[in-house]
Amino acid sequence: MALKLDACIAQHQGDRKEQQDRVALVGHARQAGLALAVVADGMGGHTGGALAAEQVIHTLSTNFQHWGTSESPQHLLQASLLEAHTMIKASRFINEKDPHSTAVAVLLLPGARAVWAHCGDSRLYHFRGVHLQTRTIDHSYVEHLVRLGRISPEDAETHPNKNILLTSLGGRDEPRVEFGGAERLRGGDSLLLCSDGLWAYFSEEELGALLSTGTAREVAARLIDMARARSAGEGDNISVALLKFIDEPKAPAVWPPAKRP
Repeated sequence: MALKLDACIAQHQGDRKEQQDRVALVGHARQAGLALAVVADGMGGHTGGALAAEQVIHTLSTNFQHWGTSESPQHLLQASLLEAHTMIKASRFINEKDPHSTAVAVLLLPGARAVWAHCGDSRLYHFRGVHLQTRTIDHSYVEHLVRLGRISPEDAETHPNKNILLTSLGGRDEPRVEFGGAERLRGGDSLLLCSDGLWAYFSEEELGALLSTGTAREVAARLIDMARARSAGEGDNISVALLKFIDEPKAPAVWPPAKRP
């Protein structure tokens, strides 16, 4: 079986005055079988957050296009996120704002492999069919409490400090970057990257069920519509990159080969 990729990106401004999220899905200009998806959720007041998120997208996309196989995928992602962090910090002296951004990015590699990295609370979910294989763990105060066993995951969903981040790109301290990956993606697998304007309204079980209900574009639209309905007029910016992997039968070999005229 060959593996086919069905992918899309989608956004909604929600009920905010400005769209400060950014999302991108790009293929490599020179090397087949390579792709990059990124979601960045900007913070920092009017225009500041948008500039920070834009810097994340620009830095990752540019470095990806110049990437060679001598550099590991993890190093590319980490170096790009640290570079974006430095550029965002430098922009404070230009625009007198306090910009920050989260980031989650995944590299699709030959051999149906994927490597991802994240900083902050924008998430990546890896589903196999309807079953969650793994997801990124938010760099947030409530996830820290969950890890320590002080609150349950259910308590985290309604905790009053659930939006407090422990790290981000553009902050005073060196950002915390964590990595994950999949060695062999299969037909029926899905990778969902999204900002908290989406994942805040869904359980993991519900996301898994929804991802199997249509094409990437249909599912992304359905997720955004449901998040908007559930936000009751107080929704955050929403950004989604959805990558669905589909088994595609290989064309049968023809023997003997057709003769040339």
